[in-house]
Amino acid sequence: MAIANLHETWLTYKQRVNTLNLDISNLQTQKTLATYSQADLQSLLSSEKHSVRDYFKELWEGDKELHEKYLDYTKIPDFEEAIDKIVAQYQDQLDEMAAWETALDAQITTNDTEKAECEAYMESITQMLTSNIQEDFNFGLNG
Repeated sequence: MAIANLHETWLTYKQRVNTLNLDISNLQTQKTLATYSQADLQSLLSSEKHSVRDYFKELWEGDKELHEKYLDYTKIPDFEEAIDKIVAQYQDQLDEMAAWETALDAQITTNDTEKAECEAYMESITQMLTSNIQEDFNFGLNG
């Protein structure tokens, strides 16, 4: 009876390890998506900043007064304001993506830790099962 109880307990831990493996796999897929989404958002931000730079550069090069007044198109007062506006527009989304990725990392770590504990219990139960089966076998030979 003890052997059956130990085996049932071992199977329960084995099922939990399999569930954790599936959860970890799903979380890693979500993390890949989060990383890709964050990179895509960074690319959009960079593209918009580049178009603002191009606009101000053309404006500066095409206007003789601006060319004489400012050494560079980045010195035009509205330039910094336009760049800051674009960065602010994307910053909240970038922060959310970073927080999502951090939360996924934390959950993966938690699941990995629980999985390691379950595997340690399974090893212990395996040793107990081996010991009990050997004792039952030896008892049968001596009885």
